[in-house]
Amino acid sequence: MAVDEKQEEAISGALQQLNQKKTHLEDNMRLANELKVEEEELYFFTSSLLSMLAEYNIRPPQINASIITTVTKRLYQQMHLKLRSLNDNLGDMTQPGNIYNPNLQQVTLSRNEPSPSYNLDSNRNTLQQYAQGPSDRHMDQMYHGSNFQQDTGGTTPSNYFEGDRRVDGDSQLYQPDGDALPGIEGFQIAGEPRPGFQLTACGFPTNGTTLCNFQWVRHLENGTRQSIEGATMYDYVVTADDVGTFLAVDCTPMDDNGRQGDLVTEFANNGNKITCDPEMQSHIDAYISNGRAEFEVFVLAYSPEEWELATLVLTRPNYQIKFKKTGEAIIDEKYSQSLQMKIPNGRTTQFVLVTAGATLPFNTQGISEPNNEDYDVRLRDLIVLVMRTFQKKALDAKRKVNT
Repeated sequence: MAVDEKQEEAISGALQQLNQKKTHLEDNMRLANELKVEEEELYFFTSSLLSMLAEYNIRPPQINASIITTVTKRLYQQMHLKLRSLNDNLGDMTQPGNIYNPNLQQVTLSRNEPSPSYNLDSNRNTLQQYAQGPSDRHMDQMYHGSNFQQDTGGTTPSNYFEGDRRVDGDSQLYQPDGDALPGIEGFQIAGEPRPGFQLTACGFPTNGTTLCNFQWVRHLENGTRQSIEGATMYDYVVTADDVGTFLAVDCTPMDDNGRQGDLVTEFANNGNKITCDPEMQSHIDAYISNGRAEFEVFVLAYSPEEWELATLVLTRPNYQIKFKKTGEAIIDEKYSQSLQMKIPNGRTTQFVLVTAGATLPFNTQGISEPNNEDYDVRLRDLIVLVMRTFQKKALDAKRKVNT
């Protein structure tokens, strides 16, 4: 009996230890998954900061928190001084004696991030394009939210619409109807609806509209609506993620009293699906027809601060990533359902490859010849589209075999 009791105690103790080990393994797996998510979010945050700094030709010598914080703080201080100076000049313009010229008024939607903008002239029949200088662009960036701007000739635009309006050049002013809700007239999307190109939402404010909230949205064939994370400005860079979807922008006009007008929605590409331009599509078709594609890319593999040149080889059954210098293979796998290619929002040359065992950031900056950022962005989208096409074909073939 004593022996049996000891055996039962030993078995019970062993089971407890196994349960504890199982619990520890589950905790470790959960923590590993949470760490993976945090690392991915950190990468997106860092890449967004670097993209913003690149708009001002600021390229940190090293990528770490201390240096990025220092250069960002320095940029903010410099632009804050410029903003104060510009606001002082705007204050002088509002003093008595300044003459209002209706022919100089041009209205455009603005955002708080530097980029080219579009606006409609006072006759409402032509679409004009102008490029902001670095100081003007940062003025947009210092204001929170996506505001309207009023461009008065050579002066720096303000971030709101005046309450008074002129009609058809008449000398009398009128106040917008206090009962009417804020609105937008002639709301439209300007730009080429193709990967790598920028779209801009624009229109005319009515009934005291001073602010607009934007949200770019993808509509899928099955009726699903996907709000694009971070795409809350008046302009948007089309990416490979938008191909095959119906891209739209929602606009909610507001006034200074916080009243919201009716939501206005406009679809890009005349309501048709977003597609590649003929040149990009011909490249994709050629790669798929050949059953193989090779691209040079930069990858963050072993060091979080050093981009290393690598070759991405795509074939029908699998894909491979190997260092250009040593030929060492980082990844050599077959396509799986869990394989994802994630693209950050904005004008960037980066994307992230997410697999079951790794998260690899990629960059195509400086790869294209001739060296051009537009070409680098298009190359990023081309790589993602080709890889997704190979993945889809491989998974379809696998399903056919299983059935």
